[in-house]
Amino acid sequence: MIIYFVETESAEEEYFAGQLAAHNVRFVAQLDEVGEDVEVLSVFINFRVTSEFLAAHPRLRFIATRSTAIDHLDLPTCRERQIAVANVNDYGFTTVAEHTFALILALSRRLREVMLIPKGGKFSYAEKRGFDLAGKTLGVIGMGRIGQRVAELAHAFHMTVLAYDIDHPAGLEQALDFTFVPLDELLREAHIISLHAPLSADTYHILNRETLAKCREGVLIVNTARGALVDTHALREALDSGQVGAAGLDVLQDERVMRQSVSGIIAADIVQHLRSDAAAHDAHDADRVRELQELMLGDDVLSRSNVVFTPHVAFNSVEAVERVKRVTLENITAFVAGRSLNIVP
Repeated sequence: MIIYFVETESAEEEYFAGQLAAHNVRFVAQLDEVGEDVEVLSVFINFRVTSEFLAAHPRLRFIATRSTAIDHLDLPTCRERQIAVANVNDYGFTTVAEHTFALILALSRRLREVMLIPKGGKFSYAEKRGFDLAGKTLGVIGMGRIGQRVAELAHAFHMTVLAYDIDHPAGLEQALDFTFVPLDELLREAHIISLHAPLSADTYHILNRETLAKCREGVLIVNTARGALVDTHALREALDSGQVGAAGLDVLQDERVMRQSVSGIIAADIVQHLRSDAAAHDAHDADRVRELQELMLGDDVLSRSNVVFTPHVAFNSVEAVERVKRVTLENITAFVAGRSLNIVP
């Protein structure tokens, strides 16, 4: 079969090429480099597989995403086209949970603010004083494997854990010593809110102007899940007013500003636009304006000394990446053999 891998590291390429030597395996950096002859596609979350892409690749029959998240894939069109989709479940629940606490600790001890103090400049213990996690309440939105692991780690810091989820598995509260509560109660009581929910129509902007206004004043917000769980406009306003005391972000709605300067992103977009059919893009001007606004907004939020951010690396441990490689290979070989493994409903 003709198999394309998008955005892979050299070690991954060596692994997949060796394990899939009986097939025609190709590695490309960008989704638009995938040929029309693709039959199996493996992507990560940085590229959106749209209906337009699927229409342009009629031979595609299987997508193996190297992630748990699937919101970057047009699932309705995949179902319509009878393209099977497989993901990697629970590959990094410990990894992401530990990174969550790296961000929480960075916020509670105001590490970015302290590190920005110029050497030889004025220093005040009082102005940069942090706080203990012990005795504080952690609100966890989304109690899947990652949320559960976060709850376990929170107890090591002697925190109280409240959780919100649409599912309440029997016995879970007793097993992990936390309490399921309505969202409004979690917002009202939590000193720190950590997001671990999947992105869906129900969770899109679950933290917005209305919900952030219900929070304890000075609450800390941590997001290692999906950027669109938080309305960036509302977050900036809440940071400005002090309603949100600080934020720890591994994700944003437009994550390019976590790795590149806004000016560099805009320059690249202009070049791409000039090289394309400008007339064909006129209908998308409004979308480009919104995208630019989102970029500027994200850059403004990340520039603040009370915001700690990492460029979507919460998953990135040796152990988690090895599991992603192994399960992705298992998913592909199962499909080639006519079996179903980790297929998304």
